[in-house]
Amino acid sequence: MPLTALTSLALLPAAEWDALAPAGQPFLSHAFLSALEESGSIGPGTGWRAEHLLWVENGRALAAVPGYRKSHSYGEYVFDHGWADACRRARIPYYPKWLGAVPFSPVSGPRLLGAPEAAGQLLAALPGYLEQHRLSGAHINFTAAADNALLRDQPGWLHRQGCQYHWHNRGYRDFQDFLDALTSRKRKQIRKERAQVASLGITFAWRDGAELTEAEWDFVYTCYANTYAVRGQAPYLTRDFFSLLAARMPEAIRVVIAAQAGQPVAMAFSLLGADTLYGRYWGCLAEFNQLHFETCFYQGIEYAIAHALPRFDAGAQGEHKLIRGFEPVITDSWHRLLHPGLHDAVATFLEQEREEVAGWAEGARQVLPYRQETEGRKNV
Repeated sequence: MPLTALTSLALLPAAEWDALAPAGQPFLSHAFLSALEESGSIGPGTGWRAEHLLWVENGRALAAVPGYRKSHSYGEYVFDHGWADACRRARIPYYPKWLGAVPFSPVSGPRLLGAPEAAGQLLAALPGYLEQHRLSGAHINFTAAADNALLRDQPGWLHRQGCQYHWHNRGYRDFQDFLDALTSRKRKQIRKERAQVASLGITFAWRDGAELTEAEWDFVYTCYANTYAVRGQAPYLTRDFFSLLAARMPEAIRVVIAAQAGQPVAMAFSLLGADTLYGRYWGCLAEFNQLHFETCFYQGIEYAIAHALPRFDAGAQGEHKLIRGFEPVITDSWHRLLHPGLHDAVATFLEQEREEVAGWAEGARQVLPYRQETEGRKNV
């Protein structure tokens, strides 16, 4: 059949996969996705099983979706736990399900890779694939506009929306120029937060993937894992993942390390895309007042300004980003549920939820800290 499933990206040459993925999207690269598999971050015992779908004609892959068979809903950031719980109570099987996504990465971007016509054929064949493999449904998370157009044309797909907060570079010359675009009260608040960190003698240094030693990667991982440990959770990623990523795509890695008296105390790990800095992981060895905001937000904003990057995506959720100049952005996901009753119930829920998300985003725009006279500049 033209629809083919891959249980490991190692079965497909990197050049063939990367030819389908758009440039400037590090999360969709063969290097990133295969590092997740080969490091054991996904695979046996994790509830994630690689199941990438390809549309193949004459021995050549024309379209693909990075995909996984899931036995739970953790690490997705489009939350369907309520749907799963309702199915459990109604004795309707919800797992396993198929997920088209980048694991542990709530970053919007293309999910239907390759030629649009072939991607449409892949989508049309997907319901039959779900039935054949006894999967409850398919979920494609954090899609791009072109994906939305293709999915909208396919019957049976339910559209879900969410809200994130991204910082947009309006041609700022430096961090002070950005502050000058804010209201006086918010400008003073940010200056106060940054001064509190500076008073602790904490300094910051940016490094790329090739500059970090294995000992420094140990520190990065310890910080990353600690963010989960304080919540009593196990980290999604393994230590090997970071070393594999550093070996395969060092040019895309940016890590800012916070140090006090020469000793590293915190870090933020980011990936660099064509026009966006993606803040992904953060962690610290000890608590310092305001250090999270400085390391994860203000350092990233400074980096984006210095390198003329149009956008800084500092991660999912976090309404506290609004008062620091991050603006609401609508995200999209799509869901194909085979059980008719579940499909109808979720469709009704999503119709109401979309209205609530739109209202929330509009309300969030009203509390942004930008001065009114800078609105024209902001909206360029």
